[in-house]
Amino acid sequence: MTSYIFDVDGTLTDARQPIDPNFEEFMQEFTKVHTCYICTGSDRPKTIEQIGKQLTNKFKKAYHCSGNHVYQNGKEIGKTNWQLSQDEYNFLTEALNNTTYLEKTGNHIEQRTGTANFSICGRNVNLTQRQNYVAWEEENKARKTIAQQFNKLFPESEALVAGETSIDIFKKGCDKSQVRHQIKDDIVFFGDKCMIGGNDYALSTLSESFHQINNGWRETYLLLQNFYHNQ
Repeated sequence: MTSYIFDVDGTLTDARQPIDPNFEEFMQEFTKVHTCYICTGSDRPKTIEQIGKQLTNKFKKAYHCSGNHVYQNGKEIGKTNWQLSQDEYNFLTEALNNTTYLEKTGNHIEQRTGTANFSICGRNVNLTQRQNYVAWEEENKARKTIAQQFNKLFPESEALVAGETSIDIFKKGCDKSQVRHQIKDDIVFFGDKCMIGGNDYALSTLSESFHQINNGWRETYLLLQNFYHNQ
């Protein structure tokens, strides 16, 4: 048996945007005939905001917060309670204050269920502000530097580059790879951060096959359509 696991942001949707209606209709049908899961760094409200409650609940399980908050058939079935330590929070605050990026919008450190999320530009960015930050980040690679510094200082936790603008942080070992140990089937994984240092990397290395998504949901859509045609 084969199961399909999908990241959400950058894989089923554009970053922080709602799913395309045609692609949503396709995924509704795909989940009817295949065993599918989602595994996202986002929390449940943000996931539903992007792909809708109906599609979210169509997946066999929804692993939110990198697998630290789990839902099945719309009901919570598991969660972890890890939180940033005060020293970790202070480090992130100092890193934010020391960055040279100037357009900061607020909500930079967000504690989620079993994870935390850090963003230099802040989670209150509009689309234009997000694009400005993404261009700056492409040149400066600030997230990679901050994550490496964090991991050196706090070996019991782990920080990984996530999405377009943020860093996901969790207890060591409680990244997306933890879902692999709960699924017995062979896995085909779709994610946009499967490179070393990305928050999809650990799960991709434990999957029987994976697709590094470089061009957003349209690439995922095309891959799945080609899969259908080759059946």
